Amino acid sequence: MRILAAIGFALGLSACGVSAQGAASTSPDWISGYWLSCVDGRETAESWIGAGTGTLLGANSSGGGFEFLRIAANEDGGLSYYSMPNGASPPTAFAMTSYADQRVVFENPQHDFPQRIVYERDGDVMVARIEGPMDGRTESMEWRFQRAEQDAHCPA
Repeated sequence: MRILAAIGFALGLSACGVSAQGAASTSPDWISGYWLSCVDGRETAESWIGAGTGTLLGANSSGGGFEFLRIAANEDGGLSYYSMPNGASPPTAFAMTSYADQRVVFENPQHDFPQRIVYERDGDVMVARIEGPMDGRTESMEWRFQRAEQDAHCPA
């Protein structure tokens, strides 16, 4: 239910966004759905809606925290990934720098961490990775999601 409430809030936020009429053809609509990662006793869920509309709205829930997400047209006519950890405003934008098949890369070299966000999908598995500098070296974090029923949870 928390994910649905977060998505509802994100829908309201998207009304302030830029229209994505031309960006729909390169929109990573394959991200749509409910995704669940159950690794080392940590549950992370990500839910995306809006396939075919040119704007994807998402919510991530992990370890008691949450993040509102949006993939939509930016002022330059391309697509950007907008992130709002714990609902922080304004959102941080990461411009799409690469799109092929079911792999998309977003980057913001001015951001502290992460500077790069990568999504890749293979069937019912989607991998999300964030990368960037941290403590003087390049770090990355990765989540391996499995497609799941809405609001599913990891086995106890």
